[in-house]
Amino acid sequence: MLRPIPCSIMRGGTSKGLYFLAEDLPSDSAKRDALLLNLMGSPDERQIDGLGGAHPLTSKVAIVSPSTREDADVDYLFLQVVVDKAEVSDAQNCGNILAGVGPFAIEQGMVGANDDTTDVRIHMLNTGSNAIARVQTPNGRVNYAGKAAIDGVPGSAAPILIDFLDVAGSSCGALFPTGNAQDMINNVAVSCIDNGMPVVLLNAASFGLSGAESPAELEANLELKEQIEAIRLEAGKRMNLGDVSKKTVPKMSLISPALHGGVVNTRTFIPHRVHDAIGVLGSVSVATACVLKGTVACDLLKQEFADGSIEIAVEHPTGQFIVEMDVAGSADIRQFTVKRAALLRTARMLMRGEAMASIS
Repeated sequence: MLRPIPCSIMRGGTSKGLYFLAEDLPSDSAKRDALLLNLMGSPDERQIDGLGGAHPLTSKVAIVSPSTREDADVDYLFLQVVVDKAEVSDAQNCGNILAGVGPFAIEQGMVGANDDTTDVRIHMLNTGSNAIARVQTPNGRVNYAGKAAIDGVPGSAAPILIDFLDVAGSSCGALFPTGNAQDMINNVAVSCIDNGMPVVLLNAASFGLSGAESPAELEANLELKEQIEAIRLEAGKRMNLGDVSKKTVPKMSLISPALHGGVVNTRTFIPHRVHDAIGVLGSVSVATACVLKGTVACDLLKQEFADGSIEIAVEHPTGQFIVEMDVAGSADIRQFTVKRAALLRTARMLMRGEAMASIS
């Protein structure tokens, strides 16, 4: 027997996922997760019997509801549906899927549209932090067409500017949860940072890598993956995340000198597949580490950044991500603050209708 569930499929940034109104899903989290696994077709490497795209970047869910907070219009819960396991994780935010939340909320009538642009104030339930998405709404309708291009997505679309507010330490309790700009784990220098996404930065050279390797090459390197995972498990404990063996955080970002005119080059384990680009909030955490003295990134770059408004171009396998930040106190991790972090994304509505769930 099949049960219809109202649903939209949207591309948000370099990810794709299912978007739901909270009222259309079970309030019980166990029942909700079972339903989402069924809709996505997990666990199965191809997700052949569901709507998932057989990759972590295309097996994502956004659940949106009206916010009860005075400083937000909508609440957004992100869920990562694991492709080959019967697991659904709420342990992280997703800034790419976030890019579709503003348009989705307007399309659903949750936020009234202005005649030019509409700011949607979004409370991210995963971490309790807020973001503001500026959506183009000429004549009161969401516009998806435009000339903004982001690396990792073909063509162009309307720009969506996202401002992140107070995301430092949103998952781990502190920007540098270990209390250090740099730590040694398994004889490898690392920087553990959380500016919206828990990330562990490692110099690619520490593993005999150039940093130019493709995601496929890195995924095929079983010895490397074992080393990275061992460090991740220990870092999770030190970052106040506990046992992360079944969690999707922290992300592990190999950094190396920029290859194409950016500030730093990255290859990111998310945590077991290698990202074809880099996550939105992951790039914010990497960019933050580049600015602060004493981190693995700072040692690699040997470049100083003045306090104030700066742009950090974070390179990834399919291009680069430009993060705009207003920072102060970059000389000392005890005084460092990020006043603002912003970046440009795009989104597109791909389908809206009903997803069919199999129920016994």
